[in-house]
Amino acid sequence: MPVPDAPLTAGPDRSDAAGGPARPSRLDPAVAARLRRTPDGLVAAVVRQHDTGEVLMLAWMDDEALHRTLTTGRATYWSRSRQEYWVKGATSGHHQHVRSVAVDCDGDALLVSVDQVGAACHTGHHSCFFEELPVTPGGDAA
Repeated sequence: MPVPDAPLTAGPDRSDAAGGPARPSRLDPAVAARLRRTPDGLVAAVVRQHDTGEVLMLAWMDDEALHRTLTTGRATYWSRSRQEYWVKGATSGHHQHVRSVAVDCDGDALLVSVDQVGAACHTGHHSCFFEELPVTPGGDAA
């Protein structure tokens, strides 16, 4: 989904974890410089409900997805499987209205606080984290 804005400028095409964007972006260079990306140019985005703190999902952003999120207020991600941008809710109607975005101390993760409309998970669950795993304290200690 195109977003009207300044023209795209090509960033460096690096393959190291601290490298620049693999795709052209309009992200503020000062923000881009704070990010530490995976080899494919992505940063993990942990998404939570802004008022309750409930963790809703984990997605991936490149520089342009972050730019679009920050400038439109609509959560925009990079789909690793489809190799394209997707705006949460564009097809499902389960929108994420962005309230804030924070970068962690290492620059390798983002915390996106949203107003979630409908389910966050593609399975229809409110959160993607609905399946608890058993924890056995004192179990197989090495």
